Order: sequence, then C-alpha cells, then structure tokens
Amino acid sequence: MGYRFQRFCPMITYVVIFCLSWIILCSATFVQSQSTDDSSCDFFSGSWVHDDTYPLYDTSLCPFIGNQFDCKKKGRPDTDYLKLKWKPTHCELPRFDGNDFLKRYTGKKILFVGDSITNNQWQSLICLLHVAVPQSNYTFSARKFYLSEYDIHVDRLVHQYLVDLVEQNMGTVLQLDSISKNGEEFKGYDILIFDSWHWWNRNDTGKLWDYIQDGTQMVKDMDRLVAYKKALTTWSKWVESNINPNVTKVFFQGLTPSHFSGQTWNDTNAGVSCKGQSEPINFPSYPEEPLPQGVAILNEVLANMTKPVTLLNVTTLSQFRKDGHPSIYGKYGEEKNDCLHWCVSGVPDTWNQILYAKLVAG
Repeated sequence: MGYRFQRFCPMITYVVIFCLSWIILCSATFVQSQSTDDSSCDFFSGSWVHDDTYPLYDTSLCPFIGNQFDCKKKGRPDTDYLKLKWKPTHCELPRFDGNDFLKRYTGKKILFVGDSITNNQWQSLICLLHVAVPQSNYTFSARKFYLSEYDIHVDRLVHQYLVDLVEQNMGTVLQLDSISKNGEEFKGYDILIFDSWHWWNRNDTGKLWDYIQDGTQMVKDMDRLVAYKKALTTWSKWVESNINPNVTKVFFQGLTPSHFSGQTWNDTNAGVSCKGQSEPINFPSYPEEPLPQGVAILNEVLANMTKPVTLLNVTTLSQFRKDGHPSIYGKYGEEKNDCLHWCVSGVPDTWNQILYAKLVAG
C-alpha cells in the first residue's frame, strides 16, 4: 500500500504541474488576445455597436466644450449618437482610462496642431482627463490646458496648413517649402498630434492666403492636391530633422469626412444631409466610393519617412457616422448646417480612445 502511494504521489505532482502550466499558457494567450499590440489588432476596421455604458463622460461636467461642438447644450433632442461604441473586428478597443493616462504622462507636454478638427479632438481629450480627476486644479484658455497635480500640459496650435503663412508687402503668403517659423512652436513636446486637410479645398472666399510661394515661384493659386503634397513633404522633412523618437511620439490624424450630401451614403434624396440624422450609416449598404483624395497623398508622404509617425486612420470609422455632426445644434444654430465638425461628446472621443490605445501599446 505504501509503495503504491509513493508511486502515485509523483503522478499527482506531474498532473498538477501539467494543469498549472496549461492554465498559465491559456491565461497568457488570453492576455495576448486582449493586448493593444498593433500586430494583433487593427483598431481602424470594425463597426459601431450600441453600448449603454456610453458616453464616456457627461458633457455637463466638462466646462471646456465650445458652442461649436456642444450639441447637447445647444438643444439636440436625440441621444442615441452618444450610445455608440467603436468595436474593432478582431479585438477590443480599450476603454479610455483617464487616471491611467495621467499617471503614464505625468510631467509630459502634449500638443495638437492643425485646424478646427484638431480643436474637436483637443476638447474631447481634455474633457476625458478632467472628468477622471474632477477635483484636480487646472488652468484653461482657448489653446492651453494644464493639470497642476500631474504637471501635464495639453495644448493646441492653429496652423491649418502646417507650413508657414507669413505677411509680406504683397499680402499673405503660404510658403509651401518653409516650416521654420511654425516649427519652432512644435519643439519641446513629448507627444505631437498633427492634422491638415479641410482648408486646402476652400474656395477664394475661404482660403487664408493671397499668394502661394512654391520655391522661387509666387503664384495666385495652383492645384490644391499638388500644394497639399508639397506642404506635407515640407512637414515630413521637419519631423525627420527635429524629432528624436526616443523622446517624442508623433501622430498624424487621418482625414475626417463630411456628410453634406446623402450621395456619400447612397441616399436617393439629393437634398438630404447630416441634418436630422440619428443613426450611423447602415454598414452593408455603405458605398465603396474612393476615400478623400488627400488620403493617398498622406499615405505616400508617411511611407517615405524614416522617422516613425503613427497614422490615426480614423477616416473610415468616421465615415459611417452621418449622425455625429452638430448640424443645426452648433455655434450658429439654424443659420448653418454643420456637417463637417463633430459633436463633443461623440466621435472624437473614439479618436482619443485609439490614441490612448496606441500610446499604451507603444
């Protein structure tokens, strides 16, 4: 009996060790499957799903949202647009954790550079951080946000074209091959998020320049896509020459769509727009139309860079959200149907969720 027991004990030990090893292996596999590692997850391919735990914050608790984006405050009656979560196809997008973000980036400086779409994302991020620590002292202005408890700066700069826009005797000149003036303002930050697209397509009444300087040539106008590529190339050279990837992480926000025409989602009514839309576009019926022309240019410029720049490729996921715009619940109310910008809270919170996931992964 004793001999049999002695032989049986090692067998039990082996079985226990085998089981424990299997559990550990399975646990590791599970953790890996939940990882935000870019190699295992494409955050930009997925669908919008209803989630009652959204939005990520109550807009009434965030004092930083401007009249242009605070749709709830401006009287938007429906709320389903706040209850949508972006679900990547093959993994989970981590829920934004403001406390974790602040702990990771205590003492750091973050800068958004671009146009009013950048302002959309900036206001969303500072709301996400503020509601996580509502009792923390802060200072806030139109372009700066500072949490003294965490010594974290989250700033923004308005440079719609990224390259230099200078005043000369002849008028305002957009210098496609110069970023030295603006570039000085980009230095000293730990995280840079750039954006530029919508101002390149504006007509004469909307553009900010009188002349375009292209090398030694001074012209009244030129092919805007050509100009966009030249400006992005100048920006990319600045990054190559001035950024130490061990110190500063650089992101570029993908081009965001507008929904001024129902033709972009196969609506037969030519007069329909984002106004009155309360649901996202039906995914199976979404037309396979080309992406905005600037997407290919941006991808080409980024592909030719040697310094790492992470593309926040939010174009497609934002295309589905015809319901996500301020419409008549923006700054100008019924006077202007805004199908370009985005409600905050809303789609920009997802952009920041992806930014957070990329930072955690990288």
